[in-house]
Amino acid sequence: MKEEFVGLINKHDGILQKICNIYFYHNPYKEDYYQEILIRLWKAYPKFRNESAFSTWLYRVSLNSAIDIIRKESLQPHHSELSRVEYNIPESESNTESDLKDKLFQAINHLSDIEKAIILLHLEEHSYAEIGEIIGISEGNVGVRISRIKHQLIKILENGKH
Repeated sequence: MKEEFVGLINKHDGILQKICNIYFYHNPYKEDYYQEILIRLWKAYPKFRNESAFSTWLYRVSLNSAIDIIRKESLQPHHSELSRVEYNIPESESNTESDLKDKLFQAINHLSDIEKAIILLHLEEHSYAEIGEIIGISEGNVGVRISRIKHQLIKILENGKH
């Protein structure tokens, strides 16, 4: 069972990395949270019954774990990094692919936990039906939420809240 689990995790590690990048962006404990999600996946693995694709199950358990970690973390004392403005470092007008990706991650960080999950799955090109199954909402509701999230992200990016 252990070898099977490790093989599946190695095959789908990109999913875990993306979830950690979305939910724990610039968090100094991102690697610790990655390990915490892996532990939760291992504990839940005996309950996996192949009723859906492994990747669907992996998304569901990982997203729920990330949201749970965030909720528990919000109860802890909070620290924040100083912004470029507080350091008096001028903003560069660079638009490299890396900078644009960084801005998108920062904008996504302003979304609610469920909105982050939906947009992550959408960016991964999952169908509305798959997203609905993973999140637990109807396919029609997925479409409406994605449209709203896109508008939110545009406003965030236009207002420079990143």
